[in-house]
Amino acid sequence: MEFRELIKARRSVRNYASAVMHDDLKAILISAQQAPSWKNQQTARCYAVETPEKLEALRASALPSFNQNSSARAALIVTTYVKDVVGFDAGKPVNEVGNGWGAYDLGLHDAYIVLAARDLGYDTLIMGIRDADVLRKELNIPENEAVMSVIAVGKRAAEAPARPRKALDEVAKFI
Repeated sequence: MEFRELIKARRSVRNYASAVMHDDLKAILISAQQAPSWKNQQTARCYAVETPEKLEALRASALPSFNQNSSARAALIVTTYVKDVVGFDAGKPVNEVGNGWGAYDLGLHDAYIVLAARDLGYDTLIMGIRDADVLRKELNIPENEAVMSVIAVGKRAAEAPARPRKALDEVAKFI
């Protein structure tokens, strides 16, 4: 799909007909590895949950009811980043942003996930309201990783309308 069309076609979907296929999920995660990162540190980590039993257990224990419903029938990708690496030099933050740079790099990585998914005909929903402690425990996520998001990936059950965007002059300044 042409890049501008891909961007326009991407939606946050809250009603899935089916989960992403395993080989496509792998392809999506391989594409996400191409995202830029601070000094090519590549601190983004993914925990892909696709087995029905684990999906239902994780939804029930780690997501609020509205996100459980919104992600039903989709696979889940939990994304994290390794703390105290990106934006650090000799163990100290290089500026006031500190671990915010790790979150920034992970945001780029996650953007590649949602665009790669759309390119393969899948849709996504990035969920930030989740129980990080439960995710950490259930997925054996090490303490040195910051748990950020849960991304639902699957085939949409119905067409998702485009949501309005602010006018460019509200969000960008040309100087």
